[in-house]
Amino acid sequence: MITTTDKYVNLFTDFGFKKIFGEEPNKDLLIAFLNELLVGKEKIKDLTYLKNERLPRNQADRKAVFDLFCENAEGEKFIVEVQRVKQEFFKDRSLYYSSFAIQEQARKGKEWKYELKSVYTIGILDFIFEEGNTEKLLHRVKLVDIETQAVFYHKLSYIYLEIPKFDKSLEELENDYERWLFAFKSLHQLRDKPEVLQVGIFKRLMELAEIARFNKKEQSAYQESLKDYWDLKSAIDTAFAEGKEEGILEGEQIGLEKAKIEMVINGLKQGIPVELISKMTTLSLEEIELLKKTSL
Repeated sequence: MITTTDKYVNLFTDFGFKKIFGEEPNKDLLIAFLNELLVGKEKIKDLTYLKNERLPRNQADRKAVFDLFCENAEGEKFIVEVQRVKQEFFKDRSLYYSSFAIQEQARKGKEWKYELKSVYTIGILDFIFEEGNTEKLLHRVKLVDIETQAVFYHKLSYIYLEIPKFDKSLEELENDYERWLFAFKSLHQLRDKPEVLQVGIFKRLMELAEIARFNKKEQSAYQESLKDYWDLKSAIDTAFAEGKEEGILEGEQIGLEKAKIEMVINGLKQGIPVELISKMTTLSLEEIELLKKTSL
């Protein structure tokens, strides 16, 4: 198990993210964060946490497990996910997940007229998915008419934050939006409480994120989560490096497939849970178990 000397949690770890944003007493932090992203929308005043696992209608189909799933007082749905590694079908996964929040709004009976509440899918990314654009890190996506560029449907929104692109220092932070970006990228690297993060909701964030305040059980859970985070990062970095080389020699698709297989094998060798590997590679549990039997 990794033993960290960090003072504050890494918000990209599963434990760190859910501890700060996924607990009922702390939902004011999630509300404050979301309100910074929802430009042009009335501020969220309250949220209700919903069950984060959604089962498909057909048992043979794949289920969805969200990091956080919430709704506001108006019944609008919010799927909030941290994505630690780049996936081949990342955008497809976002669409698939949002479909659960849409379908579950169906009402039985003839009186329902298909009126839907808004669905927001928010992805906080620890990778870059638009390599060619070095400046834009916030992406707001809706369905649009490709000829007029007018929004075709306002109730379905995808918001992505490419955190690695944020490069401002503490001294350069100008507003709460930038403070949130800095927190996701660098909170765990801080050794003190900078004045710029001792304002408003961020003073509470710093208190909740201090590892020394956790009880022994929480500290142990965080250390295990941190180990999973670094193991997965290491396995995927290695796999994609090998896959890229293979892709140059034999074609891009071969490289991608090799990278995914190597990612699974490396993850299994390092003891990363099968469920976590499945989430990061989009392979099913059955496919991973087959690779485990045939490759290890």
